[in-house]
Amino acid sequence: MGNKTILYTQHVEAGGKIVDFGGWDMPLHYGSQIEEHKQVRDSAGMFDVSHMTIVDIEGSDAKTYLQRLLANDVNRLSSPGRALYTAMLNEQGGIIDDLIVYLTETGYRLVVNCGTREKDLAWMEQQSPGFNVNIIERPELAIIAVQGPDSLRKLIKVLDPQRAALVARLKTFQGLPVAGWFIGRTGYTGEDGVEIILPQEQAVELWQALVEGGVAPAGLGARDTLRLEAGFNLYGSDMDESITPFEANMAWTISWTNETRDFIGRGTLQTIRADQSQQFKLVGLVMTERGVLRGHQKVITAHGEGEITSGTFSPTLGYSIAFARVPVDAEENCQVEIRNKLIEVKMVKLPFVRHGKKVF
Repeated sequence: MGNKTILYTQHVEAGGKIVDFGGWDMPLHYGSQIEEHKQVRDSAGMFDVSHMTIVDIEGSDAKTYLQRLLANDVNRLSSPGRALYTAMLNEQGGIIDDLIVYLTETGYRLVVNCGTREKDLAWMEQQSPGFNVNIIERPELAIIAVQGPDSLRKLIKVLDPQRAALVARLKTFQGLPVAGWFIGRTGYTGEDGVEIILPQEQAVELWQALVEGGVAPAGLGARDTLRLEAGFNLYGSDMDESITPFEANMAWTISWTNETRDFIGRGTLQTIRADQSQQFKLVGLVMTERGVLRGHQKVITAHGEGEITSGTFSPTLGYSIAFARVPVDAEENCQVEIRNKLIEVKMVKLPFVRHGKKVF
């Protein structure tokens, strides 16, 4: 038996197929993963992501501490509510975790992965000596992600006027508090939508109101196919502590503008960038013939071998797609080894889909 979110009973009563995910009992789907995927792409769906770890960083040194801890620079957050995506690196430039950080009125709010919770918190504490900071985990909070082209309209209909007004004016990648909640216009699907952080005791009521308002529950299966189409990495599959941001299509999350900011891993990454010694890159693969691309399948290129990190059938495109880590000089045409056969695939720039449309 794993950990359970406050919405576990709702998942079971809705027919959710429960699986272990990072130590949590979570719904894989509620009957049809593909239908849940399409619901998010075409209208509105919602995910229970209360297993994610919320950490508030407060104290007079919160900013300088995070400038040391994170590869992106929180100094770029010009006003409360602004958010950025970043990686937390080790000294070798490997990715300990990827996360979103929001600037708040009292400090910063981080949302990190559930499967890396213990090591993330330990690393944050390990880096804190010398900084006046408080590292506060918030396990009493739940998170519901409402995603899709109709998500904001349907959500606003079930909210009170104060919260509805905030949702209506939120900008992309902005998160603000309202009446005891924190609502961010962020997500993991490539669609418009929000992620609502709220007290656990209020989550069931909101979930039920959304169901009655026509927002369909969606499980981990749809969340994975949606994020893969949108070009979003999954920690543990597409990146880990042995992979640098350069090798995970995340170079854009490194801020170099402040030359005196000595973030953890900077020295290693500077050497790689200066020497052009990067050996691998993360790319998209498309296979239009029958079959499904899967993680760990071998990729053959003219410049050496690579490996698929994540692969699936794309419900939006109607054929198989994948992320692959391949030699940095690899070009468009390559092959994947499937059941001892070499299948031709096309290498493309990520993402595959944005707002329900093919973009490569």
